[in-house]
Amino acid sequence: MKIIAIGRNYAEHAKELNNPVPTTPVIFMKPDTALLKENKPFYHPDFSEDVHHEIELVLKISKEGKHISEKFAANYYEEIGLGIDFTARDVQARHKEKGLPWELAKAFDGSAPVSNFVPKSKFESVYDINFKLDINGETRQQGNTRDLLFSFESIIAFVSKYITLKKGDLIFTGTPPGVSKVKIGDRLEGYLEDEKMLDFYVK
Repeated sequence: MKIIAIGRNYAEHAKELNNPVPTTPVIFMKPDTALLKENKPFYHPDFSEDVHHEIELVLKISKEGKHISEKFAANYYEEIGLGIDFTARDVQARHKEKGLPWELAKAFDGSAPVSNFVPKSKFESVYDINFKLDINGETRQQGNTRDLLFSFESIIAFVSKYITLKKGDLIFTGTPPGVSKVKIGDRLEGYLEDEKMLDFYVK
């Protein structure tokens, strides 16, 4: 199982970080040790003083494929969940300044909390799904998949040109604006429409 993540897939999030809006998907990866399941607590790493939350819809790949045509890409995922791409923003900034990869800022242990998954057939359209993140009862991020720069199908097609997708792989599809720092003691609650999918604490 691998975790593939898409950066800057909501224009307003790219703008809030003063990043250019991409013309092709921005891809990075997290190892399986980043996965955090069953609402277990997230332990704040001691190497960062500026870990940000990024709430995202997550696709679970349902069968193996490579060089997948965009018109068939919807057949390669059946379930959708919620995830958080925790990012050590201070570490990321130092690496970006030097033109280095982001892995230490994105791929550390526990940096990818993921909820349970629900069938995509539950939604009338996968391009009209509301999702949000509350911290300590206050909504910090709110998004809708209609605002995606790159569709789920285009992401699957693009990634599969370079990396074979296998059953069980997870694709984090990008975060809406509103990212901010988390601190020890925070309670994070993630909602897919009205269903609470994530509920855990920072320790």
